[in-house]
Amino acid sequence: MNDNIYTLESSFSLEVFPPKKDDEFEHVYQVLDSMAQVKPDFISVTYGAGGSNSKKTVEIASYIQNTLHIPAIAHLTCVGSKKEDISRILEELKAANVHHILALRGDRPRTMTDEQFYGREFTHASDMMAFIKANSDIHMAGACYPEKHYEAASLDADLNVLKIKQEMGAEFFISQLFFDNSFYYNFAEKATAKGITAPLCAGIMPITSSRQIETSISLSGSSVPKKLTDLIAKYGENPEDMRKAGTHFVIEQILDLKNNGVKHIHLYSMNKPKTTAEIVKAL
Repeated sequence: MNDNIYTLESSFSLEVFPPKKDDEFEHVYQVLDSMAQVKPDFISVTYGAGGSNSKKTVEIASYIQNTLHIPAIAHLTCVGSKKEDISRILEELKAANVHHILALRGDRPRTMTDEQFYGREFTHASDMMAFIKANSDIHMAGACYPEKHYEAASLDADLNVLKIKQEMGAEFFISQLFFDNSFYYNFAEKATAKGITAPLCAGIMPITSSRQIETSISLSGSSVPKKLTDLIAKYGENPEDMRKAGTHFVIEQILDLKNNGVKHIHLYSMNKPKTTAEIVKAL
């Protein structure tokens, strides 16, 4: 197993999320066992806002790393965390033999007051990265945004933030989901010009239901090309046809990325082994 997966020349990886309820753990392990059959280069595990799922993230990352023997990346958010919280989770990950994190600010928890939000110890993901760099040897990845972060004034301003993340220890960047590859190509070109030397990984999400696109847009702010909206209009009322059409759209999207020299693909799997297997088989 490569101890630093961020040095891979090319990769195909997956993201999974922890169950919301403890009694759903058995199902998520079955999902992971199925996901392992497509032989991803690594699997990342998401993290609840404000640290609500931190224990579950560590447990699932440990299962991926030590039982499935696939490198795991544990998401780590700082919006609701203090320095001692981050230190504790890093120790838990170290004890679980997990060597990689995706460092994120995270979304503000609904229960977080304005006083708590504006008085938080880590304002940005880069602040947490600086703390981790000074106190741990864990490998760090960061997030990037092909259509810019929704809070950034411009793409150039957002790329300046990306440069800071790289200086704070980010060895690899995984992108926010996008549906129009032209945004990614433009972003990658400008990132290189800005001095970003860490590998960029394209984050891709299969849209397999009409409701999913609404949620994805509200969370990511990603643009939706006419080709995808036409698919939703045509197949949105038929779940299985929509799933097949959305899967085909993603396969074409990834093939275009690979044909244009993109070496790292990260699939937001939504914990759906069937769709994931179909995508990998087609590729």
